[in-house]
Amino acid sequence: MTNTLLRREKLTGKDSALGREEGIPWIWVTGGALITVLVMIVALIGYIFSMGAVALWPRDVLVIQESLPSTSGSDGAMIGTFQRRLLDARTAEGGVEGSEDPYAADAQGEPALNIVYQGNRDLGAREFVYVTDSQIENAQRPVDLWYIERREWGPFIGFVKDLRTEDLLEAVDLGAERLQEILRFEQTYVRPVNRGREALRLKMARHQRLVTEGVPVGKTAWTDLVEEDAALSRSYDEYTTRLAQMRQEDDGFVLTLISHSGVEKSIPVSQISRAFQPNQLSWFGKIRVYADRVVEFLTENPREANTQGGVYPAIFGTVVMTLIMTVVVLPVGVMAAIYMREIASQGFLVSVVRVAVGNLAGVPSIVYGIFGLGFFCYGIGASIDELLFQDNLPSPTFGTGGVLWASLTLALLTLPVVIVSTEEALQAVPRSLREGSYGCGATRLQTLLRIVVPRAMPGVMTGMILAMARGMGEVAPLLVTGVVKLAPQLPIDGDFPFFHLERSFMHLGFHIYDVGFQSRSAELSRPMVFASTGLLVGLVFVLNLVAIRVRSQLRRRFEGRGAF
Repeated sequence: MTNTLLRREKLTGKDSALGREEGIPWIWVTGGALITVLVMIVALIGYIFSMGAVALWPRDVLVIQESLPSTSGSDGAMIGTFQRRLLDARTAEGGVEGSEDPYAADAQGEPALNIVYQGNRDLGAREFVYVTDSQIENAQRPVDLWYIERREWGPFIGFVKDLRTEDLLEAVDLGAERLQEILRFEQTYVRPVNRGREALRLKMARHQRLVTEGVPVGKTAWTDLVEEDAALSRSYDEYTTRLAQMRQEDDGFVLTLISHSGVEKSIPVSQISRAFQPNQLSWFGKIRVYADRVVEFLTENPREANTQGGVYPAIFGTVVMTLIMTVVVLPVGVMAAIYMREIASQGFLVSVVRVAVGNLAGVPSIVYGIFGLGFFCYGIGASIDELLFQDNLPSPTFGTGGVLWASLTLALLTLPVVIVSTEEALQAVPRSLREGSYGCGATRLQTLLRIVVPRAMPGVMTGMILAMARGMGEVAPLLVTGVVKLAPQLPIDGDFPFFHLERSFMHLGFHIYDVGFQSRSAELSRPMVFASTGLLVGLVFVLNLVAIRVRSQLRRRFEGRGAF
């Protein structure tokens, strides 16, 4: 008997050792695959951030002598004034395959080509041209050349006529102050009058509707509305006249510029957002311009078809939509998971529901978007308009896309993630804690609320993190539920009722898609695409970091109580 046991122990030991030896190669394979995936992820994120970080960096401006017949809108002596080396386009024979651009190869057929930004679009010059390395090496860098960023027509690259540097910078600051004065006047006087006229229009429409329906109204009500409308019209005419005078006065402050080919251009100083001499900038000067551009990128509205300016409305819309989505999906998902795991009888019906939830996680996101458009916008929204906003019809209020319906659509999209993660967290709570609670005389509801759910909160937070990450990056459902190319009016502002959830909004994901695939020039939009992509990844990282921090605090809290 003893010999038999010893023989079995020896055989078992040999089998275990053999199993470990056979499993070692697979451990190395899975570890290598994990390292490869991590390296690829880090490389991709690093590439996005590096390209986005340098997109706003000021570079030298070159004047390149033309060696081929002029087709760039210059006077034939020069290609033009260039800024930024954006891309190396290299081919085996020298030139860009399939391109009819005469600058796709130089006279010697050198294979090294560069796509260089030219600017001065309103003067007929092409924005991008091909030049060779030899042309760039022989280029001049005039120190008196100015790079002037305008609010329309993109940058102007050229010279300033009869104006010193100090006077030019002072004029730009004066123009910015005058523009802010005009905007403040619009915000303080014109916008309130417009809101009052719109509210009065709705009152008059309601009055007429009540009269048509035979509802008795006061005899003087219509007269009071007419008098109020006349007073608002007088105020509006007065303010618009004053605003037109301010703009006319502003147009008198112009700056005369000269392009590299000698063409003069007069620009109102209020249309200049920034001016500097790139070839004279020191390292600290470039850092100052770069910081100014970053601040503008984060705090200003976009311009020039979203290829320039800032992305503040997109940042605001993305954060607001994500927060509304989280507030909606978290309680619904948690309650559904609690019911299926802790309350409902574990039978066939609950199994079917779990399978359905799992299948919902695989439904394409655009299907959720179509459902949100039909159910929320055309269903619930149209009913709300019929009930509460009859005077606005046929113009819809809630019966069209808005930030509320987009958030609810994404809440449905991420609901399976929250349910599954919450169920797993509830299942991970030790059964002994439940039995100990029951043994102390606690009811089922008390055990659930005071023992089970609090100790499952770290897992619930994990589901919330995954839902936020996916919801913030989704674009397809938003295309039909409220996202737009430009929405300067934010969903939350200082105008009553402060929360305008029916408004359309901007989203960083859609902004990246729009700028990258719908702009007039792919090369022109490339810096904005990388900068916006890096910003979106950064926002996801920051929101997830906050949620992870909360989850860690919850875990430490219950570990201190001995729950884990």
